[in-house]
Amino acid sequence: MRALLVYPLFPKTFWSYDKILELVNRKVLLPPLGLITVAAILPQTWEFKLVDRNIRPVTEAEWEWADIVIFSAMIVQKADILSQIQEAKQRGKKVAVGGPYPTSMPEEMEEAGVDYLILDEGEITLPMFVEALERGEPSGKFTANGDKPDVTTTPIPRYDLLEMAAYDSMSVQFSRGCPFQCEFCDIIVLYGRKPRTKTPTQLLAELEALYNLGWRGGVFMVDDNFIGNKRNVKLLLRELKQWQADHQYPFRFDTEASLDLAEDDELIDLMLECNFAAVFMGIETPDADSLALTKKFQNTRSPLLESIDKVTRSGLRVIAGFIIGFDNEKPGAGQRIVEFAEITGIPTTTFAMLQALPNTALWHRLEKEGRLIDKDGNINQTTLMNFVPTRPVEEIAREYVSAFRQLYDPVQYLNRVYRYFLKLGAPRVKPPFKLPEWVVLKALLLVFWRQGIKRETRWLFWHHLIHILIKNPAVVEQYVTVCAHNEHFLEYREIVKNQIEAQLAEYERMKQGRVCDREKLAA
Repeated sequence: MRALLVYPLFPKTFWSYDKILELVNRKVLLPPLGLITVAAILPQTWEFKLVDRNIRPVTEAEWEWADIVIFSAMIVQKADILSQIQEAKQRGKKVAVGGPYPTSMPEEMEEAGVDYLILDEGEITLPMFVEALERGEPSGKFTANGDKPDVTTTPIPRYDLLEMAAYDSMSVQFSRGCPFQCEFCDIIVLYGRKPRTKTPTQLLAELEALYNLGWRGGVFMVDDNFIGNKRNVKLLLRELKQWQADHQYPFRFDTEASLDLAEDDELIDLMLECNFAAVFMGIETPDADSLALTKKFQNTRSPLLESIDKVTRSGLRVIAGFIIGFDNEKPGAGQRIVEFAEITGIPTTTFAMLQALPNTALWHRLEKEGRLIDKDGNINQTTLMNFVPTRPVEEIAREYVSAFRQLYDPVQYLNRVYRYFLKLGAPRVKPPFKLPEWVVLKALLLVFWRQGIKRETRWLFWHHLIHILIKNPAVVEQYVTVCAHNEHFLEYREIVKNQIEAQLAEYERMKQGRVCDREKLAA
């Protein structure tokens, strides 16, 4: 069996980082870990080819070669997966789909004409799919019926299928699931509230595979909450600490974690000793009432500012996620998020309007209340809310655009980065010195040219850089990297503004049309 694995295109998002990736001659931030795990679970007597469409299109030779085409996608990739399914069907290919989007909205995949729906987690449903193929069944739908697999049986992903030179970082996964109950989150729907973890030996074998393939540099732990099972993650970190030292620290790790990380000094220390550099945290909002309403209670147990400051001063750079549009939110929420970011100094802050994701507690509540207005549309950081909020959607959208533009105003951004890195703790480990590659030197020179000479903020850039070199030299490499991120945000904030304003204009036209229709009926 010849299986062509295809990963659909992402639209422009906060995480695209196109301008930054161009600096270091990379095309994509992270690889499709789900698809290369699928390839590892399927029979190894099969032949595999993988095409990440974020790197390049599928060639005619690859379409011709395939006996079956397998897609995996998130909801944000909806437009391209639907397009590529049709490309495969037009060529007479059998199509199988899986991943978060097909699992959440299988009816849309059935409407698209796919042959096999491999839903839920593949360790359970992929063997069902293989058995159906062996029986000669032309189609099928395979579900886990609520069961969750033991991830200690998951094989090492097929990293060898990747065009590794195109990626900025590699991905590994230690756990699935999250113990919390945030109303808007689909992770607990897809993977459950009981975090399941791999064994330390298993995860180290994956890192060894990456190491043997020649990878050096960034590795993202894609766990939606890396510290969901603190006991097991500490067992991993104790062994990872030694593995990193034995291999002379070939990898720098980033991950996602809940804010209660700040309550565990041992866990913070272990992460730093393993060469973790940054952690994404879902702050969501500084409004305590909204946090309680959405059941994000873990962010209400201790003061947000103190928790973020503690993690920062320890040496872990915080990346914060914010959301606007919670029920009963008071006007000015966007500005309060800007002010919170300024107080904490957090440089990189993702920001989106609240969306009701399929089958979440929020989705079901809004559906019961008759407030869902777009059950089938695409969900992205630049789409209007798919439900009726408790204050005017126009007000929320304009606050969102205004706040995003403030957060990534060049002067405001550079000042915030500077303040943050003055207090960021120094790394705990020091890998052996290596001469930087030419691509890194070239990227550094481009940053110096654009931000230190070309831009109107050039004097600010040099002032801050010199002061960081004097006052906190251990973080200067990270500092310059985060300054470079503004290359992306300058472009992306215009995308946010243009796309939201276009949708608002269409929304106003539709609203005026409904008013006219009501007036005609009244007459």
